[in-house]
Amino acid sequence: MKLTETTADMQGRIKSLGGDDHFMNRITAIGITEGTPFQTVRNDKKMPLLIYLRETLISLNRADAERIEVEKR
Repeated sequence: MKLTETTADMQGRIKSLGGDDHFMNRITAIGITEGTPFQTVRNDKKMPLLIYLRETLISLNRADAERIEVEKR
């Protein structure tokens, strides 16, 4: 499932990342890598998605979150 399909308080792992080199450099620089556990904090439609991972709260725009595949834990 895509990160945008998760619900608040859902825990899971990053399964795969898809995008160009610029996207991959940005997303991995903030700690989002394959296999990393996360928790969705907030996922309101038309708003940035908030996830908690690596002891950090991260806000992602919806276009970036669409490129991230996750699996439920």
